[in-house]
Amino acid sequence: MALVNKLKIENFDKEVLREYDIRGIVGDNINENTAYTIGRTFGYTVLNRLKSNIIATGYDGRLTSPDLHQALCKGLKDSGAKVINIGMGPTPMTYFAHYHLKADAVVMVTGSHNPSEYNGFKMVLNKHSFYAHDILSLQKLIDQKELESMEGEIIHKDIKENYVDRLLKNINLNKKIKIAWDVGNGAMGAVIKEVIKNLNNSENILINDKVDGNFPNHHPDPTVPKNMEQLISIVKEKNCDVGLAFDGDGDRLGVVDNLGTLIWADQYMLLLCSEIANLYKNPKIIMDVKCSKVFFDEAKKLGCDPIMSKTGHSPIKEKMKELESPLSGEMSGHVCYADDFFGYDDAMYVALRLLRILCSQENSLSELINVYPKTFSTPETRFDVDETKKFLIIDEIKQRIQKSEVKIIDIDGIRVENDEGWFLMRASNTQNQLTCRAESTTQQGLKSLIGIIENQLSLSGVNYKFTI
Repeated sequence: MALVNKLKIENFDKEVLREYDIRGIVGDNINENTAYTIGRTFGYTVLNRLKSNIIATGYDGRLTSPDLHQALCKGLKDSGAKVINIGMGPTPMTYFAHYHLKADAVVMVTGSHNPSEYNGFKMVLNKHSFYAHDILSLQKLIDQKELESMEGEIIHKDIKENYVDRLLKNINLNKKIKIAWDVGNGAMGAVIKEVIKNLNNSENILINDKVDGNFPNHHPDPTVPKNMEQLISIVKEKNCDVGLAFDGDGDRLGVVDNLGTLIWADQYMLLLCSEIANLYKNPKIIMDVKCSKVFFDEAKKLGCDPIMSKTGHSPIKEKMKELESPLSGEMSGHVCYADDFFGYDDAMYVALRLLRILCSQENSLSELINVYPKTFSTPETRFDVDETKKFLIIDEIKQRIQKSEVKIIDIDGIRVENDEGWFLMRASNTQNQLTCRAESTTQQGLKSLIGIIENQLSLSGVNYKFTI
């Protein structure tokens, strides 16, 4: 994709302005003019809110990212910004630039965990997530025609060494550990060799570490079991203590135990909580509405104060600031530390904290996880519905279920708890989909919950059957 000769401000396609970021298919509803327009509008916003606009930028390893990033930087420069281009790397490195370079804001060009044809933009302003109404405000600036052209500058700065040094600060592994890493051909490949080279007491096996925007080995989303099959095989074959996987831009962590079993975020979060509970008195731990009831029950036993939040890394990070929480997470693998870190989602830092915990224990990862109660659950199940009806369907179901003797939590969709367990039904903020998940302490209980979900969907005109 060659950069167009003359970039211009143009209206956003309404499909790309998502709840947490700007994202779409390159060549369809995302192009260089989109990137340029983001630069002009976001640069204007930063200057008007802060009276200063030093903005750090980076991009991931997708084939379309360099050209989109170039157009973004041009737009920021034309808004009068001093742009600090840190180059290609994972999203958390760009977040790090916010603090390390004392920037007013950052923009990351990334398609995150989406397929290769996608790309997008994640923004942070004055150390706060830029999302929801903030993103919608960019189109309003275009409508108001107030975007004055100004002359800024673009400089280049390599901070990879600084980033790696910060990741490894206070990370000491006090016994030998064998680790398999699946980089997924994503942007974490830009720094991972430097990390493991300086990680003491570790034997490391790297797979898919070459950055490749085609993602030739598997889709870069570690929350999908199929994408973890290669890592599971390596862990078993090489007798590793743990397997760790990243998504396309390095802000989601997938975990495999020593037996080759997938360990979901609400499971390994309990290990992270056990360490935090020893550092703070009754720390507030935030976890999203999709996670297991086991997490909330066991976190309380550890001495934590677990708080259920709506899904999404952006609102969770803001909730952390509000409650001064040292740790938060969500089922998608976004985990944020604010005790000895900056409060944003960095999958490599979380991996290192997990390794430190494992090296402080005599038991294996599988043994540590197996002490928690066993449940039967569906995977997070997504299916397409009419975009215009997705929220209406959830509202209809809520109205019907309210007539039953059940507990309903409606902070994000509806989470319904009864004697059998619980289930969640919510409309996606980013796609024309509904998301469902159910969990019970028995197989029969799970079947009962699934029956309720399928019946409620049917009453709202949606025919969907679970396969478990």
